[in-house]
Amino acid sequence: MQVIDVRREIAARPEVVWAILTNPGRLVAGGLGIIRLQGRIAAGQTLRLESATAPGRVFSLRVAKCDAPRRMVWTGRAPLIFNGTRTFTLTATGNGTGFHMAEVYRGLLLPLIWRSMPDMQPGFEMFGDGLQRLAERT
Repeated sequence: MQVIDVRREIAARPEVVWAILTNPGRLVAGGLGIIRLQGRIAAGQTLRLESATAPGRVFSLRVAKCDAPRRMVWTGRAPLIFNGTRTFTLTATGNGTGFHMAEVYRGLLLPLIWRSMPDMQPGFEMFGDGLQRLAERT
């Protein structure tokens, strides 16, 4: 198992942050490192995402859970071989929202695939910075 994550304290209500997280157009245009995102962000829906971290590669994802405005889970997988689960968690704080995004990677081929993957941490940092910037301007 491998984990990548990012945390931010955002000076905006969870509902404001949630509205951005569930709006594909804002995620693409907001400088969060997402080049293209097709699909509706709602439980049970399928998304097609291209990120700046892996340009030219399109990831097919499923919105596994969507508990507004607290938690959302996206999954991408090749059963047993390799899968990633990205969890977005929003926690109301006295100053706004605690944001945590974590992706857990598992699978039989993880040791081989992990070595060939680009460093995802800069992309997570870009996403966190962009989300914070967008939410605090709203």
